[in-house]
Amino acid sequence: MQLLEVECLGKPLKLEGSMAGWQQLFWGDQCVSQIDATVSANQSGDSGSFAHQFLLQSEQGDIRVELSGVLHWQPFELQFKLLVNDELVDENKLVEKDIEQRQVDPSQKQPIKFSFIGMAGLGLKLFKSAKVIKVLFAAGSLAAYSWLFSIEFAIALILCLVFHEYGHIKAMKYFGLKTKGIYLIPFVGGLALSDEKINTRWQDIVISIMGPFFGLILSVACLVGYWITDLEILAGLAVFNALLNLFNMLPVLPLDGGHVLKSIAFSINSRVGIIACGLGAALGVYISYQFGLALLGFLLAIGSVEIFFEYKRRHLSDLLPLNRYAQIVSIIWYVLTIGGLSAIIWLVGQTDNEALSLPLKILNS
Repeated sequence: MQLLEVECLGKPLKLEGSMAGWQQLFWGDQCVSQIDATVSANQSGDSGSFAHQFLLQSEQGDIRVELSGVLHWQPFELQFKLLVNDELVDENKLVEKDIEQRQVDPSQKQPIKFSFIGMAGLGLKLFKSAKVIKVLFAAGSLAAYSWLFSIEFAIALILCLVFHEYGHIKAMKYFGLKTKGIYLIPFVGGLALSDEKINTRWQDIVISIMGPFFGLILSVACLVGYWITDLEILAGLAVFNALLNLFNMLPVLPLDGGHVLKSIAFSINSRVGIIACGLGAALGVYISYQFGLALLGFLLAIGSVEIFFEYKRRHLSDLLPLNRYAQIVSIIWYVLTIGGLSAIIWLVGQTDNEALSLPLKILNS
């Protein structure tokens, strides 16, 4: 990931690095210094000093440039000094907020990252009118779900999907990311797309978990409405929406829960990341086989490719890892969201209505 960008002798000086100790320094588009990755470097988040030096030739003679400093990953802090011919020209300290608020240069080449959302976003760019595509996809989803269930259930399901995706959109806007809106995909669900790339694992956590968290809020509101009015349709909306969002919290890529797991695990180190994601994929295979979920099997195939590319580029990650505090907060938030959704399914499942108790029977099985 890009750690630093400062002006140096008329060109941008960019420092890129990873938790494994790998660093590259670019002056303009030219790599002028490199530090190789090591097995032990910075894996525990310990601070480490670094120094880059290079020479530039000019008519007045050689110009010696030195960039040195101390890097601390967890919590992130970068102190640096830039010297030109032993004269201090820049000195500063960067923290996680500076990385999080950084705008990605659109002219800069971005690493290729394979993901389900990325593929869908690329496909959508082929269409001229996004508004027309949104309407067509929404109409297709309504027709598909009406054919499977009923028009009333299809409308309720689409409302749940839109509210879930709105949680993702709200989180993107919170971080200042430009959004492209919500797309409903028949038989798949919905997608919330952004034009910009995230810079930190924390952004990935918040954007991923806010969809199911908004789903939890909707289920709670419907459940309270059911207690007040005794309308069973509200209870049904609460429990099936809870089941939908609970499914999305499975620690399986590319589901939201899989992104939460990936960000937490890869923030510890790449070995933990690949093991955790592999176990999540194994869980997904078991659930897919147990319940005959062909769609989950399809998503697992996409998620497996995403895990492969994530591990392959582990030394070149563009995302700032979570610090210890953020890891703990993410785990608690994840567990509480799952607990809240499960509690709603259990509460509604205590009724005598067979349809309302169906989600609880699914979980019990």
